[in-house]
Amino acid sequence: MCGIVGYAGARPALGIVLDGLRRLEYRGYDSAGVAIVCGDELLTEKKAGKLANLEKILAERDAADCDTIGIGDGTTGIGHTRWATHGGPTDRNAHPHVARDGQVAVIHNGIIENFARLRAELEADGVQFTSDTDTECAAHLISIALGQLRAAGHADSPQLLAEAMRQVCQRLEGAFTLLAVDASVPGAVVGARRNSPLVVGRGQGENYLASDVSAFIEHTRDAVELGQDQIVLITGDSIEITDFDGNPASGKDFHIDWDASAAEKGGYDWFMLKEIEEQPQAIADTLLGRLTETGEIALDEVRLSDQDLRDVDKIFIVACGTAYHSGMVAKYAIEHWTRIPCEVELASEFRYRDPVLDRSTLVVVISQSGETMDTLMALRHAKEQKARVLAICNTNGSTIPRESDAVLYTHGGPEIAVASTKAFLTQLVACYLIGLHLAQVRGIKFADEVAAVVDQLQEVPGKLRELLGRIEPVRELARDLKAAPTVLFIGRHVGYPVALEGALKLKELAYMHAEGFAAGELKHGPIALIDQGTPVVCVVPSPAGRGMLHDKVVSNIQEVRARGARTIVIAEEGDEAVLPYADHVIYVPRTPTLLAPLVTTVPLQVLAAEIAAARGHDVDQPRNLAKSVTVE
Repeated sequence: MCGIVGYAGARPALGIVLDGLRRLEYRGYDSAGVAIVCGDELLTEKKAGKLANLEKILAERDAADCDTIGIGDGTTGIGHTRWATHGGPTDRNAHPHVARDGQVAVIHNGIIENFARLRAELEADGVQFTSDTDTECAAHLISIALGQLRAAGHADSPQLLAEAMRQVCQRLEGAFTLLAVDASVPGAVVGARRNSPLVVGRGQGENYLASDVSAFIEHTRDAVELGQDQIVLITGDSIEITDFDGNPASGKDFHIDWDASAAEKGGYDWFMLKEIEEQPQAIADTLLGRLTETGEIALDEVRLSDQDLRDVDKIFIVACGTAYHSGMVAKYAIEHWTRIPCEVELASEFRYRDPVLDRSTLVVVISQSGETMDTLMALRHAKEQKARVLAICNTNGSTIPRESDAVLYTHGGPEIAVASTKAFLTQLVACYLIGLHLAQVRGIKFADEVAAVVDQLQEVPGKLRELLGRIEPVRELARDLKAAPTVLFIGRHVGYPVALEGALKLKELAYMHAEGFAAGELKHGPIALIDQGTPVVCVVPSPAGRGMLHDKVVSNIQEVRARGARTIVIAEEGDEAVLPYADHVIYVPRTPTLLAPLVTTVPLQVLAAEIAAARGHDVDQPRNLAKSVTVE
């Protein structure tokens, strides 16, 4: 997720803003920019790439003495590190965005869902856009609102800027954090929050705004957490909070009791633990705006016609590692919903086995970074064979999306830990959406049926928050398992890929021998591995959704327990049939069978991270691994 910083006070703002952005670099970004109010001038600078690129441009600007007042002299400013969503990671799309009057600058996290309609309206009124972003709409709208308020006789003041922000926010749909400054109102920064984080730092004669307290923790540890749909106006001496209707409101005061280095992880010991906790929001963000007003699933970039998709007679899902496991889950859903044969392939093997591809084949490639070399080579092979390619990716503008015929971005935000957690869950959500889209285009599912599944998906973030709120027993169990020489995982149906993912996480993080099996395969060889006390994690399907399958897995649990296994059972709440055969039960919220991996995977992520920590390993950067693998 992007980084946001705002400052109002008596000190030079530029250094404070840049320092705040530097502390937010861990979040991942592809461009950076600042807007500083100097006297009655608005000075901006932005640059694609790392923060160092922006700092170089600022240094050159200062050396050239091109400003009447130096950009380093202003005492009010905002800054942004962007993770591209609308529009590629270029200079023109970097934030801040400035209104056509040159007076108002805006930075933004999140997605403005109705931006296309707003942009069309503005362009019809003669506004010329200089970027491809949704954010620029907000800059122009705030400027227009300010002009209307002034025309109505209102004098310039910080409160005028806040009123303009309120009027604009009432028109916006989606999730967003917005910060704005106006050169006509020096000394003030206004912010707005809806479904995206924004905190206030309370200082002495100065105040701060940021998407994360780490941006200002060097200056103050007194903070205010804003509520949903709130506007905040800061000056050097004041903090004023209202709701979107202009009614007085209050935030939640708190004191930050960790140091600056820990704050980068939000108080967590490891980024991975933080990212596990971020999964409910990551899923919600990936679902945001996906269902159109006509009940259709919206992809991000589509260079395929509906007829192209109706012509598809075979699907390949191609990916590596964790992404491959998400594809394995997707196979069950896509075949069930579309009745199209679907195969899941390791990207590193795909082109070497000479797969049968033609114009009626859809190849779905999954990559968190969009630069995974094995997956990219598989994509290019598919294109050479005239197959159509649809990409699932978390990185806007990366190579794989650019070379694909259609793209669905997972808006999970950057993932710092090498071992994927929220990337896996958001990839699952993306796969479900693609399956629903295909089913709808092909006339197999009606809009109301698609909407019903989307509603079920939208319930998952709440279920995950509930699960994570009572996850401590899993951490205790992990510490007890740290000395185990091996851990086995079993599951059936969609529980089988979950078992594979659980085993992979344990290998990656704890450097332990771990294997995942289809539970029905135990009797064909792997059951020989069971010894007295061997931990076996069993992923049990819902007794309601797949009753016969549930009974089969319970039988598999009995088989391993009879041979001395220590059984750790992940089951749906209310499933008492597993109790006689479980040494440990981890209950997860009830979820439809095909969507169950979104909840059953999470305890396995926590288990692996906690075992690794208990064994003294670096949870975020496991040995021999990299976040993005760009060699084949």
